[in-house]
Amino acid sequence: MLMHRTPALRGMTLVELMVTLAVASVLMFAVMPSIGAWMRNTQIRNVTETVVNGLQRARNEAVRRNQPVRFSLVALTDAAVMDNSCAASSTAGSWVVSLADPAGLCATAASDTVAPFIIDSHPVADGGRNTVITALQADGVTAANSVTFDGFGRIASAAAITRIDINTNVTSADYRPLRITLTPGGSVRSCDPKVSSTTDPRHC
Repeated sequence: MLMHRTPALRGMTLVELMVTLAVASVLMFAVMPSIGAWMRNTQIRNVTETVVNGLQRARNEAVRRNQPVRFSLVALTDAAVMDNSCAASSTAGSWVVSLADPAGLCATAASDTVAPFIIDSHPVADGGRNTVITALQADGVTAANSVTFDGFGRIASAAAITRIDINTNVTSADYRPLRITLTPGGSVRSCDPKVSSTTDPRHC
């Protein structure tokens, strides 16, 4: 009877392993810039979406309750924790929806009976630590940190936020800053300042 030998399995040589690692390293370094840009752009989009949600929540609550409801941008000691260190800020991405000024009281639980009567809140660290926020009044120059909606959903406060620019803290042509605009009637939309075509729905 003839016996058939199973050929021995051959592993990788040291040279093959080094060549594989070198190729993998080159590929990794080639895609790293695009991964970094994708991550920063994702953070910009995350913050934009959460701020738009906060503004819409404030407006909807104002209409539902038929009373003024305030949206406030607040700075926190720890961007991940909504605590009583909060202060009104035109350059912060954390926000509070409430019936009264929430400064110094942001850790208060949502309540209709305890001031500042918080309805909702959100710390910016949830997906947006590297973002830069600039909130402005209607003149496009003067800083603003809050906006109040009336029972019809319209902007009812003086010196109200009408524009919020969201960018990243690193300058690069690869990043796509976004903008949130508010009309006197209270409608909220996000747009892309880099889009120049007026027929593009992303145009600001």
